[in-house]
Amino acid sequence: MFETFGFETLTAPQAAVWFGLGLGLIFGALAQLTRFCLRRAIVGEDRRQAAGIWLTALAVAVLGTQLAVAQGLISFADHRFMASDLPALAIVIGGVLFGIGMVLTRGCISRLTVLTGSGNLRALTVLIVFAIVAHAALKGVLAPVRTALGSVTVPLEISALPGNGIVWAIVIAGAALAFAVRSGNRVGPLILAAAIGLLVPLGWVGTGFILYDDFDPIAMESLSFTAPASEALFYTVASTAVPAGFGSALIGGALLGALASALLGGRFSWVSFGSPGETGRYMTGGALMGFGGVLAGGCTVGAGLAGVPTLSFAAILALASIAAGGVLANLAWRAGPAKAPGLQPAE
Repeated sequence: MFETFGFETLTAPQAAVWFGLGLGLIFGALAQLTRFCLRRAIVGEDRRQAAGIWLTALAVAVLGTQLAVAQGLISFADHRFMASDLPALAIVIGGVLFGIGMVLTRGCISRLTVLTGSGNLRALTVLIVFAIVAHAALKGVLAPVRTALGSVTVPLEISALPGNGIVWAIVIAGAALAFAVRSGNRVGPLILAAAIGLLVPLGWVGTGFILYDDFDPIAMESLSFTAPASEALFYTVASTAVPAGFGSALIGGALLGALASALLGGRFSWVSFGSPGETGRYMTGGALMGFGGVLAGGCTVGAGLAGVPTLSFAAILALASIAAGGVLANLAWRAGPAKAPGLQPAE
């Protein structure tokens, strides 16, 4: 498709960088305005309203993605989410670890990326630790552990929900929207959440159809933060040897979008750690999310918001495991002996 546009100075991979930057800018701004975060939706003090925002985005993402599949614009047949051997052990362990980490850090990694752009130095520390550990799990010292856990698989007859994808999309979106309209949110935030959800099919179609080039192919991608954070880290320290890609541009765009939204809305504020113990907790949570996100195949956005719309069993299992890890960590925290400063609200 890309070659039909007649670009003479821009290749498909180069166009993907600009596309990722644009998606990241919009996501960062919208997520900053809506405080978009699955951690808030699961264990936050305002979880009903936060869940309404998250589920609205999911409803639009599912409908848009499956409509694109039905129209023949994209296909997930060869995508990693659709592997016939499900690495169930890695997904469950990774998801639980990620869920625990997002409770320790008071936000999922997408939320903390947005907070970094808003001046939160705690979030910046987590983002750096997350990227380092994710890179170590993908290509470094933790890769053998990832490989060993990933080798424990469950064979699948089918790798996605059976039947018509549009029917499943309507069922999932209908249930999500039914909750959202009763979540206590005003119409404005729900519209912004729907716009976040629309970015998911836009990402899939943009990279998998519009930018598809037989002579210079790129991976079909959408919103995600685990592998992109690793890519962004690698690009930052070795940009003369490693070109920018969709993922690294997405992270950069999310930071800039959040920064612009925070500055324009008067919400930019420097925030730092209150104690060494808090610093250690955040760094531990960032490490758990980095390793867990790689094992699970994505974060709350990559495996959740963008993964579930593929109707993949792997993505659904990852999201369920992340939610379970978050709930368990929250229960353990509340039952623990340390009550000072107590369970803090989401960032």
